[in-house]
Amino acid sequence: MDSRPTMGDIAAEAGVSQMTVSRVLRGTGQASPDVQKRVETAARKLGYVPNRLATALRDETTPLIAVALATLGNRVFSEVLNGVNETLAAQRLQPVFGVTEYSLQREEELVRDLLSWRPRGIILSGLEHTEATRAAIRASGVRVAEVMDLDGEPISAAFGLSQTEAGRVTARHMLSKGYRRFGYIGSQSGRDLRADKRLAGFRQTVREAGGQMVTEHVFDGSSSMIAGRRGTQALLDAADRPEAIYYSNDDLAAGGIMHCLSSGISIPQELALAGFNGLAFLEALPIRLTTVETPRLEMGRRAALYVMQDDHETECAAPARIDLGFRLIEGETC
Repeated sequence: MDSRPTMGDIAAEAGVSQMTVSRVLRGTGQASPDVQKRVETAARKLGYVPNRLATALRDETTPLIAVALATLGNRVFSEVLNGVNETLAAQRLQPVFGVTEYSLQREEELVRDLLSWRPRGIILSGLEHTEATRAAIRASGVRVAEVMDLDGEPISAAFGLSQTEAGRVTARHMLSKGYRRFGYIGSQSGRDLRADKRLAGFRQTVREAGGQMVTEHVFDGSSSMIAGRRGTQALLDAADRPEAIYYSNDDLAAGGIMHCLSSGISIPQELALAGFNGLAFLEALPIRLTTVETPRLEMGRRAALYVMQDDHETECAAPARIDLGFRLIEGETC
């Protein structure tokens, strides 16, 4: 026997019509603050949970925004998700997300699954996607925003920064300090396409200035301080030892700092280091890392605001790139 409370039960408890209950719970139409409070109090008292599936079948949409994250192993993406979540919460919308682990094929499968829930919009990481992913999004008709990258062709609107330019800016800064022999440490074995763009910009700038990339170490697996320590030791044990190391992110660079401190290597006199992202935990390190700070929360907020709009007239006539910029933080490691 089904004992789940209905809108009729809430209407009787609150002393209003069932139509009023429907309007209040769906957030549509007008209701006085007193009526709204009575309905919400009655719903909580009775333990009412709305049937979102029934609503989706009727309206062909849900109060959901789909988000495809590259990984949860890097706190950068959790900060983007925080920006999405706080923006959606004000409109009674909810994010539903999945993780691709930097795989375009996995993203394709994930996007198809997320779209089956009839979300109002979808947010993707990066600009590179399979043609099948793009086709599925086009066929769905949902609004789409991409975050983190501007170096490529957006589907509709991209919110982020030029990864290539971030690499160039870091290289110019390190070159200005007199370094000419560089190493690089990255993760994900080339699957992190945004890190590849930063490295390409860094490499080109170094070579144009007459410098050298003497060694590069890109391993398979997630970034961590431990991986950064091991990678740094491997580069310093090589025959062609660099004067400075560029890391694909701050986690790896922080591991490099710890390796140098534990091995008695003077920073930056014997080895200069630079990272990427400008994460908050860097404040706890014994030496300030030179890095590039990125607007993770703002990317999430702006992308969420874009995809949750109802007015399709606001769709971009041509793909748009919204540059949120970045900031070089000159620390003590370079």
